[in-house]
Amino acid sequence: MPVAAAEYTVARTYIDWLIALPWSKRADEVIDLARTKAILDADHSDLEKAKDRILEYLAVRKLNPSVKGPILCFVGPPGVGKTSLAKSIATSLGRKFVGCPSAACATRRRYAVTGARTSAPCRARSSRASAAPSRKNPVFILDEIDKLGMDFRGDPASALLEVLDPEQNNTFRDHYLDVPFDLSEVLFITTANVLDPVPPALRDRMEVLELPGYTEEEKLKIAVEHLVSKQVQNHGLTPEYITFDLGALRTVIRGYTREAGVRNLEREIAALCRKVARMRRRAARRLSPSRPNS
Repeated sequence: MPVAAAEYTVARTYIDWLIALPWSKRADEVIDLARTKAILDADHSDLEKAKDRILEYLAVRKLNPSVKGPILCFVGPPGVGKTSLAKSIATSLGRKFVGCPSAACATRRRYAVTGARTSAPCRARSSRASAAPSRKNPVFILDEIDKLGMDFRGDPASALLEVLDPEQNNTFRDHYLDVPFDLSEVLFITTANVLDPVPPALRDRMEVLELPGYTEEEKLKIAVEHLVSKQVQNHGLTPEYITFDLGALRTVIRGYTREAGVRNLEREIAALCRKVARMRRRAARRLSPSRPNS
C-alpha cells in the first residue's frame, strides 16, 4: 500500500497494535506464601479476611497452576485501603498493576469506571497517547464499580459481564481489534463503596470481601505504623524536626476527622508536616547571613 494512501495510517496502526499485544508475554509470577503475607502485613494493618483469601488462592495456584483466578470485589467505605491493597497484591505476586478494560489496554495504574454510561470504555481502543499493551497476567483493578451509569447509549455492565466471566473471557473481543484475546490469566479486582447499585448479574460473578471501617484504636495503629513515617519522609523532614505522640494523634482523629477510613487522617498529618516544613524554612532564613547588596 502506498504511504500516501488514505488507509495507510489506519492499517499500519491496527497491525502495530495487533503485533504488540502480549499474546504470550507474561510477568514471572512468584508464589511465595511467606513473602506475600509479609508484604501484605507490612503495607496494611488488619484486613485479615482479604489477606487470607489471597493466600488461599495462591496456595491453590501453587498446587494447580492452571486454576482460574477469582474475581474479587473489595467493598467498604472510602479510605479503608481497597485500592492500595490491590497494589500490594500485585507487588507480592511480582505482577504488573494496571487498569483499562480493553484487550489493547493502556498501562494505567487503575481504571475508574465512575460515571461510565456506555460499553465503549470496555470495548473501544484507548485514545490515550501513552497507551501501550502490558502483560497477559497483570493484577487489574476496576475502581468504584458501584458508580456505573446507564442511558440510551448502552450499558457498560453488559460488557463487564463478559470481561469478568471466567467461562467467557478467554475469547474476549473489543470493538477495535475484533479478534479473540485471552483474559483468563488476569487477576481482576473490583472496588465499591456499596453493593446495592451493582447489577445482580454482575454481582453474581464476583466474590465479595467486606472491608469494614476502622475503630479509633485501629486508626491510631495505622497512623503510627504507616501514615506518620510516610508523610514525614514525603515532606523532607526527619524525626529531629517533628514527632507525633499518641495523644496528639488521638486529638487529630477525634477532633479533625469524621470518617470510617484514614484518608482525611493522612491529610491532616500532611498539613501538620507542611507547617513544620514552613517554620523550618523561616528559621533557616533568619540564621543565614544576609547577602551584601550587589
